[in-house]
Parts: sequence; structure tokens; C-alpha cells
Amino acid sequence: MGRGGAGKTSMRSIIFHNNVARKTRDLEPTILWDNKTDVQFLGNLHLNLWDCGGQDDFFNAYLTTHRELIFTDVHVLIYVFDAISAELDKDIHYYQSCLESILVHSPDAKVFCLMHKMDLIQEERRDKVICHTSSSVTKVILVWERLYK
Repeated sequence: MGRGGAGKTSMRSIIFHNNVARKTRDLEPTILWDNKTDVQFLGNLHLNLWDCGGQDDFFNAYLTTHRELIFTDVHVLIYVFDAISAELDKDIHYYQSCLESILVHSPDAKVFCLMHKMDLIQEERRDKVICHTSSSVTKVILVWERLYK
């Protein structure tokens, strides 16, 4: 999960389809979701990966109309933050909404956050970006733990 343009589809393309990074520029945005990536590894362990489009309309649908479908039976949720996003507050709001939905429909799921596109930030600014985003994410987690655990 993550906002539109965060790089979710690009990461999936590189990791699971062996594409090179420069080819990801040709990828189309994901419409609603794509759950066609089913990877078998370590013998008979299966990974069914859902790539959810991050445009606002889709996110609102995930959190309302499709909430049960998207968040039920989730074992791992990976939320991707775009390091160059100009709308961190909106990113944090969607992240918090995902946590609330996971709690209701898959309370035992593990949640991970990734910060993508760090290479696009000047090296001398990276620590500041990481600290700022991490601080915002940590505040959400602390509130979430107090309210729901």
C-alpha cells in the first residue's frame, strides 16, 4: 500500500519480474489493484502479492467499499512512503487508515514501512528527510498502540 507514484509497482516489477529500474518508467499506474503476482519459494511457501493503486479515489474505495476484501486475511502489509512526496500529512493519514483497517480485519498482520526514492534526495538532506518522516510515522504508531492494543 502507499500513495500514487510512491513506486510500489516499480518495486514489484524489479523484485518479482527481474526488470531493470530504467524500464519502470514505462509502467502504467495500477488501477484499483493487481493481485496476479503469486510467487512460490522455499519449497511450497506461496506469496500472493497485491499491488494496490494509490490514487486518492482508489484509496478511498479501499477504506470504504472494498475494505473487507482488501484487509481481510492479510499476513503482511508493506506501506511504501515516497521520500520526495510533497504531501506527507496525506501519506500519514492514509497510513493511519490502513492500520485501523488492518486492526479490524487482520489483527495479527505484521506491518512494515518502506521509504522509497531516497536516491532522489540530495545526500546531505537524506538524514533530515528520514528523521522527519520517521517521527511522523512513530507518532501514528504510538497513538495506534495506545488506542488499540
